[in-house]
Amino acid sequence: MKAKTQQPSTTGFMLPFLILFMVMIIIANPGIRMAIALGVDSIFYPIIGFNASYPILTIAIAGIIMITLSSIFTNMFMDWKSLARAQEVAKYYQEELRKARKNNDSERIKQLMKLQPKILQLQSQSSAGMSKQMIFVMIFIAPIFIWLMYFLQRAPYLYFTTPWADYVPFTGRSFVIISNWFLFYIIFSTVVGQVIRQVLKYLKVSGKWQRIKMGKVSTS
Repeated sequence: MKAKTQQPSTTGFMLPFLILFMVMIIIANPGIRMAIALGVDSIFYPIIGFNASYPILTIAIAGIIMITLSSIFTNMFMDWKSLARAQEVAKYYQEELRKARKNNDSERIKQLMKLQPKILQLQSQSSAGMSKQMIFVMIFIAPIFIWLMYFLQRAPYLYFTTPWADYVPFTGRSFVIISNWFLFYIIFSTVVGQVIRQVLKYLKVSGKWQRIKMGKVSTS
C-alpha cells in the first residue's frame, strides 16, 4: 500500500523531465525541426512576420503569445489555494524542525521526521498541475521557439541596438551562454509574464476565473 501511494508522486516529479528530454530530441533533429518551423511559419509569418523587417517586434509579439499560453495553462491546472496552503505547512514544518534540532529535542525531531513523507506528498499534490502544464508547453510553445530560430535566418539585418551598444547581433552571444535574441526574450517575458500571471492568479483565487469560464461575469 505504501509503494502505491508514493508512485504517483514519483511519476509526477519525473514527467516534466521526460517531456523536456523529448523536446530536446525534437529540437536536435534537423528534419523534425524544419518541418515544425515550416508548419508554424505558414501561420505566424503572415500575421506577425512583418516581412522580416521588424524582428524585435516579431520576437516581442511571439513572446507575448508564449507567455499568455503558458500563463493560461498554469492557471488552468494549478490550484493556487492548495499550493499556498502547502507552502505554509512546509514553512511551519521547517521552522519546527529547526527549533527541535536547536534544542536537541530528539523526541520532537523523531515525531517531525515521521511527518516528512506526508509533507512531501502534500507539496507534490499541490504542484501536480505543473506536470500537465509541461505537456501543453511541448505541444504549443516549443514549436514557436523553433519557428523564431528559423525566422531570424531570414531577417534582412542581424543586429539591434541597445542603450549600451549600437550593434548587437541577434544570434551572437554577448553573455557567452545564450543568444542575444533569447536574452532579449527572457528579459521581456519576465516583465510581461509577471503581470499576466498575477492577473490570472488573482482571477482564479478570487473566483472570477470560474465565472469568466461560465460566462457569468457582469459587465460592471
